[in-house]
Amino acid sequence: MTNKVEICGVNTATLALYNDVEMKDMINRIKNGEDEVRDKFITGNLRLVLSVIQRFNGRGESADDLFQVGCIGLIKALNNFDTSYGVKFSTYAVPMIIGEVRRYLRDNNSIRVSRSIRDTAYRSLYAKERLSAQLQREPHISEIAKELEISDEEVVAALEAIQEPVSLFEPVFHDDGDPIYIMDQIKDSKNTDNAWIENISLSEAMKKLTPREQRILTLRFFEGKTQMEVADEIAISQAQVSRLEKNALKYMRKYV
Repeated sequence: MTNKVEICGVNTATLALYNDVEMKDMINRIKNGEDEVRDKFITGNLRLVLSVIQRFNGRGESADDLFQVGCIGLIKALNNFDTSYGVKFSTYAVPMIIGEVRRYLRDNNSIRVSRSIRDTAYRSLYAKERLSAQLQREPHISEIAKELEISDEEVVAALEAIQEPVSLFEPVFHDDGDPIYIMDQIKDSKNTDNAWIENISLSEAMKKLTPREQRILTLRFFEGKTQMEVADEIAISQAQVSRLEKNALKYMRKYV
């Protein structure tokens, strides 16, 4: 699948490539109802779909099937994308395409989940989306359970049943080539205050950072919070937290 050029009858090697300016112009024209530009745009981004589905190689699924599913994700991304987001279309589209392929693989998994549990899981996901829009934050499990009038345990069990195991190094978001991995969203309870403060050189290095960088590292490594939690607390994006954290750690390594 990795070396396949012609897929679903499409020779991807002959597809046109568009730069960011051209794509932005095409998206604006699509929003104004120019359907012929929409078809041209989708065709010009099929290589993006092909590059995404290559990561799912070796799962025994048909490359053509995955490509078609990925195209659905591409179309959904185009339908929902807004140039005011301030990111490249590919940055926005890749997670959408990955999500569509994962849903397909989950629904066609050889390990079957009962229909009732699957229904509960989907209802929970829809309730989560509704509550997120209403509350302007991530809803708690108890809030989802209350919305569906079921127990917390039922919600957790249902959502876990439809999850597909992934690598900790699986990227969940790309921001201009700076990926955020699953491991960046996991709390770390091992890096405690004592592990940092006992080392004087690290303490001195911390003093060389800006107040915001110090705050981010304190929340991340002293209090064990996730990047998403840190982003919410200091009112910036998770991508910014990731970049500031990496830059601060890089500086501290040089200082030490």
